[in-house]
Amino acid sequence: MTFVVLGQTTPSDTSALSTVLVEGLSLGTIYALLAVGFVIIFKSTQVLNFAHGALAALGAFLVSASATTLDIPGRWIPNAPAWVTWAGAVVIAMVFMALIGAVVERVFLRPMVGEELFAVAIITLGIDIVVRTITNDFIGQFPRPMGDPLGIAVLDLGWVRIAHTTVLQVAVALVAVGGIALFFRSRMGIAMRATAFDQETARAQGINVGRVFSLAWAIGAGLAAIAGLFASLYPRRASGVDQASAFLAFKAFPAIIIGGLDSVVGAIVGGLIVGFAEAAATIFLGQSVLGSGFPGIVPYLLMLVVLVVRPFGLFGTEEIRRV
Repeated sequence: MTFVVLGQTTPSDTSALSTVLVEGLSLGTIYALLAVGFVIIFKSTQVLNFAHGALAALGAFLVSASATTLDIPGRWIPNAPAWVTWAGAVVIAMVFMALIGAVVERVFLRPMVGEELFAVAIITLGIDIVVRTITNDFIGQFPRPMGDPLGIAVLDLGWVRIAHTTVLQVAVALVAVGGIALFFRSRMGIAMRATAFDQETARAQGINVGRVFSLAWAIGAGLAAIAGLFASLYPRRASGVDQASAFLAFKAFPAIIIGGLDSVVGAIVGGLIVGFAEAAATIFLGQSVLGSGFPGIVPYLLMLVVLVVRPFGLFGTEEIRRV
């Protein structure tokens, strides 16, 4: 992932601490969205979805294609403001991604119910390769612009400079997390929580477990697409979505492990921890003797520390084995 630090050209623009705050929040919300989608799929289906990064890249590409190449829905409402047509393109792409997630679950994962978890994980690796290859073929050699009307505009507060896209990203992340919290209080959300707790008991209570599986993948794919979208906007990537976008999820795996594989709250906290840690390492250690690449391994170092101290994560459920 290209890491752009706002205000680094002139040190007087902002303090190091405020820069870490902004960059950490920006990165952390992206990782948190990815981690939450991953955890929802895992809790509901017990599937480790290694195709999550490919889904994120595909979602970003669909936004680019809808907003620029196809000009949908802009071609249908030519006099509408640019932000309205772009928001419409994002919504259309998210709906398609939710449908793709549900179809992937129904076609490739549903027949694997009851099989070894390792075999199912390998299936998701295969899905990752297929989706990533097809997406990269459509993207081509050069990045695809996202068509967003915000561009590289920056909000200058004096003590800190914040990209308009970062403000939008945080707002969307808060709405997404709030929507998930409300969803889990709904009838279908309670059914999903029951299925995550015990699939056989949920089925015995009349819950359509297959529908829960599809919905979990739809939500997970939608959240991955939102993360992929913001990871392809300024200041993460000013040029748009490219062939490296699918590797975004590798940074989210430490967040998932740190927070706990089966905890949505842990996914959010883990994402923010990883984001702030990476931002702090970039600002304070990026030019040190450790080398410019050191910040990239900080999330994994944190993950190793947590695994040693608390193997099930900060908020994960401790597995109790009878001997």
